[in-house]
Amino acid sequence: MKVVIFAGGIGSRISEESHLKPKPMIEIGGKPILWHIMKIYENQGFNEFVICLGHLKNVIIDYFCKIPVNDSDFTIDLANDSVEVHRRHEDTFKITFVDTGLETMTAGRLKRIENHLDGSDFMLTYGDGLANVDLKKLLEFHKSHGKTATLTAVQPEGRFGGMEIQNDGMVSLFREKPKGDGGWINGGYFVLKNDVFNYLNEDADSLMWEEQPLEDLTKANQLMSFKHNGFWKCLDALRDKVELERLWENEKAGWKTW
Repeated sequence: MKVVIFAGGIGSRISEESHLKPKPMIEIGGKPILWHIMKIYENQGFNEFVICLGHLKNVIIDYFCKIPVNDSDFTIDLANDSVEVHRRHEDTFKITFVDTGLETMTAGRLKRIENHLDGSDFMLTYGDGLANVDLKKLLEFHKSHGKTATLTAVQPEGRFGGMEIQNDGMVSLFREKPKGDGGWINGGYFVLKNDVFNYLNEDADSLMWEEQPLEDLTKANQLMSFKHNGFWKCLDALRDKVELERLWENEKAGWKTW
């Protein structure tokens, strides 16, 4: 099963780095967040990817094309035009790179890669969200209900600590970064049937996947949610990068399943 990844946006809310590189190439622990996402899938048996490119696409292409060189030990014999590999990189990614345009919205990016899929179910996610979703259970759930689309629903942490305060001012409960108010949000990590493209019309280039297409799927009773109570974190701003780096350095990276 192929995995489609949105990786063409500008990432304006983390402009400190995204003016130099695509948002999915911002590094956590010395590796792009896009690589981390792909390792999450690879570790659970999904290693075929279709990457939707746009902003600074060559940065993404160059990085993955150079993995066999940068992450391996080898000897080059120029006299004999031979290469001896001593230690091969561990990644098993099979990647299709697709230029989906600079200004294209996410619905349009998805529409533009339709011919790179084989007509069967596929997975879809964003290039900035890390999670320890059980992808096999997600897929099993998707197959069980027979609907067109399944999204992974998550409850993000609050940005600030939460407290309960008694009338006299005494703090009776304090929780650092508690879960949100009980509501669920779209955490990405979709599984989709191929007929999802019926919901992407000629105007798809100007539409966000998260708006009209998902709204139409909902109206048609074709959208189901898979509740994920484990780790989930989106790289949305510089503070998120700092938090993810801290987790990685302290060996508390909840998304690292490999």
